[in-house]
Amino acid sequence: MQLAGAADRTQAQKYVGATLYAPRESVPLADGEYLDADLVGCAVVDEGGRAYGTVERVEHYPASDMLVIGGRMIPMVSAIVRQIDLAGRCITVDPPSGLLE
Repeated sequence: MQLAGAADRTQAQKYVGATLYAPRESVPLADGEYLDADLVGCAVVDEGGRAYGTVERVEHYPASDMLVIGGRMIPMVSAIVRQIDLAGRCITVDPPSGLLE
């Protein structure tokens, strides 16, 4: 995909630091990929059904992305985030002891 008006590096320099937006339906996602907006508002529960709150935002760090719930952060790694059900607006987690207490 190419940005109109940025056919080469020199032309693209004018966009450094800019925020670019694209219609949701034009963003291709592979299985297991999500946009932040897809996750915000999802309920977070553990495998036993205990509710922890809803996703307020997603933070991006070098080690992993983090779900922010009530000021607490949950790393988005497969060892903790077990299932993301966008249709049901629910994320199932298996948090290690102490992470969400």
